Amino acid sequence: MSEHSQESDDSAARAMMDNLYWWGIASLFRAPIAAAPTDLDIALVGVPHSTGNGTTERDQHLGPRAVRHVSANMRRAHMRYGFYPLETGRIADIGDVPLPEANNNEACIKAITRFFRNIDAAGARPVSIGGDHSVTGGILRAISGPDAQLTKGGKVALLHLDAHTDTFESLDHFLGARDSAAHWASYLVHEGHVDASRSLQIGLRGNVRRLDWLEPSHRLGYHVITMEDYRQMAFADVVSKIREVIGDMPVYITFDLDCLDPTVAPAVSNIEPGVAGFGIDEAIGLVQAVKGLNVIGGDVVCLMPTKDSPNNITAMVAASVAYEILSQIAWYTHAKT
Repeated sequence: MSEHSQESDDSAARAMMDNLYWWGIASLFRAPIAAAPTDLDIALVGVPHSTGNGTTERDQHLGPRAVRHVSANMRRAHMRYGFYPLETGRIADIGDVPLPEANNNEACIKAITRFFRNIDAAGARPVSIGGDHSVTGGILRAISGPDAQLTKGGKVALLHLDAHTDTFESLDHFLGARDSAAHWASYLVHEGHVDASRSLQIGLRGNVRRLDWLEPSHRLGYHVITMEDYRQMAFADVVSKIREVIGDMPVYITFDLDCLDPTVAPAVSNIEPGVAGFGIDEAIGLVQAVKGLNVIGGDVVCLMPTKDSPNNITAMVAASVAYEILSQIAWYTHAKT
């Protein structure tokens, strides 16, 4: 066998093995691994943080590793859009945010912000796997608002899919966390990173403890579509509402897996089984509502791998949502042109 034939056979074998999640070095979607976001269009990031949500079991820091484990054999072709998102532009997995003070939530949020400032300075758009929902606060402090490159110093609009508002203001989180999973959607508005009047919270439902639980979101100016509202609206009207509210703003997608029905995603913190959540097709459709808009990044949070089924179904769902967020960015930055 010639040397050229051997190289060809090796290349074909590697291409086949790349589709097997249990083979090779794990990276998000089998993307190349990079040490820094320099010269990237999309930076894939793990945010292994779980002390911002101390009222529940705290295994969300294992989320990034779980998604890396299963994402190698996720789909590559985007059939609805007719393109290959992972083959557009420069996309790499730049690893995990270092969190040496893992039990100190406030220190971790500051570390997350420092890490993502480097991504913002490089002009890369991050797609992140958490981690509990407090990570979104640290990320958006870096990539939106004054001095942010990705928003040109302006605020960002949120497409926030969640069972919960995360707009607590008057109550410290359990264990004293202030920049917590319950507070980020409030303090980001007060600090000038998020324009609530151009943002939507969709899918809110669950084990409500107070009749006025939505009041903080309304006061801050968010457009709220509860799960009950959603079920009474035509899906096309929800999509139209999303596009109308966001308009031409840069948009960030934050996806809490607890917005999904527990039958779809059983391994999440703050699980809400009392009211049906989104099916996966509904959730993907809502993410696709921002097709063609200036999506600067997104995250998928609250995966708890220690509660997952043996076939890693929730990790696979998380990977599917992250792929869809990545696809919106890839479409905006490359494919649509």
